[in-house]
Amino acid sequence: MRVDGETGIIPLRAMTAGEILDAAVALLRRHAAPLLTLALALSAAEQLLLSQLRTFAELSPPLYYWRITSEDIDWVPVVATGLATEAFIIALLGAVAGAAAGPALLGRRIRDRDVLRRSRPLTALLVAAILAVITFGAAVAGFIGVIFVYGLAGLAAAVLTVDRTANPFTAIGRAVGRCTRNGMRGVFLRLLGYLVWLAIRIALGSGWIVAADMVTSVAGWSWWLDWAVPIAWALANAVAYAALGCLDAVLLLEIRIRTEGLDIAVNRARSLGKDPATALAVRR
Repeated sequence: MRVDGETGIIPLRAMTAGEILDAAVALLRRHAAPLLTLALALSAAEQLLLSQLRTFAELSPPLYYWRITSEDIDWVPVVATGLATEAFIIALLGAVAGAAAGPALLGRRIRDRDVLRRSRPLTALLVAAILAVITFGAAVAGFIGVIFVYGLAGLAAAVLTVDRTANPFTAIGRAVGRCTRNGMRGVFLRLLGYLVWLAIRIALGSGWIVAADMVTSVAGWSWWLDWAVPIAWALANAVAYAALGCLDAVLLLEIRIRTEGLDIAVNRARSLGKDPATALAVRR
């Protein structure tokens, strides 16, 4: 780890929604290699799983992956699985981003392999699995609960690696507490970020599918569309998931600055000649 200075790519102050989104993209750009590699691997596995489920349920192949028709009667488990895998992947990427966000806030550069080592992979997997199970249950129960699960508890993996919490349940509880402060500002910002990146990935995924459909229709390779759909969405989702993981990490730090005085604690540690990284860990 190397100190670049006291100004990091994540501002040490309260931010607007636009600044939070910008800082998340800056964090993704700095650590693109581990985040995008992991995101692409997980997105590809997700699309492989969903493709098999769609085939088993005999769902029609759509232009947009979640379009359903009146003849599709077994779509609920497939869509619920898709939402659960999204929650799982974003949580894992949030843990990795959280490991990088603290040094980024302090103006330090950390090597990519050190980011992965600091991400607490085993505990992060447990947090991600818990969130996936809860999300699947909420989806099967009527889908509206998914919004609350995502908005309230989704920061748990980032809490795990930024706060260095003792266990997954403490991380989930603390995530809910942080997101409900200031009139549930954290919930609304997390949902806003999701909607922004949903629009982007729909544009990317649909665009690639339309292009593939045009090419394969001209060449007479209509069978290729069955491969183009999951490939297009895997690529689009990989970027979006990585960005959303970074958004979680940045949003967590911003909430702590706004409501807990994290910026004051960091500056106090610097003035006393102490390592400001000690201000990031929450020992309660």
